[in-house]
Amino acid sequence: MSQTLPDETLRKILHQIQQGAINANRNLTLTRAQVSSKERERRIVQLTLNEVSSLGSGKDGEDVKLYKGLGKMFVQVPKTEMEKSLKKQEKGLSEELDALNKKTKFLEKEFNEAQGQLRDIFQGPPR
Repeated sequence: MSQTLPDETLRKILHQIQQGAINANRNLTLTRAQVSSKERERRIVQLTLNEVSSLGSGKDGEDVKLYKGLGKMFVQVPKTEMEKSLKKQEKGLSEELDALNKKTKFLEKEFNEAQGQLRDIFQGPPR
C-alpha cells in the first residue's frame, strides 16, 4: 500500500521549494553583481596604488604633492599616508570579496539543491 500526500500538502511543498529556488537565484544574481563591483573597485585601487608608488621625488628632493578628495574639497597628504590608506582600502575590498565569494558558493549550492528537488518531484519515482 503506497502512501500519498493530499494534493494541498503537495502543492504547499512544491510552492515552498519553488520560492526557495527563486530566492536563491535572486540573491545569487545580486551577489554576483556585488562581486563584479568590488573587483572593479579593487582593481582601481590597485592601479592607483601602483601609480602613487611609481611617483618619485620632485625637483630638489621634495615629495610630489598628492591630494585626497574629502567631500567637496581636496586635502594634501604625504605619499606614505596615501599609500597606507590605499593598501588598507585594498585589503578591506579583498576581505569583502572573499566573503562574497563564499556567499556565492553557498547560494549556488542552495539553488542547485532546489532545482534537483524540483526535478525529482516532476520526474516522479523511478519505475
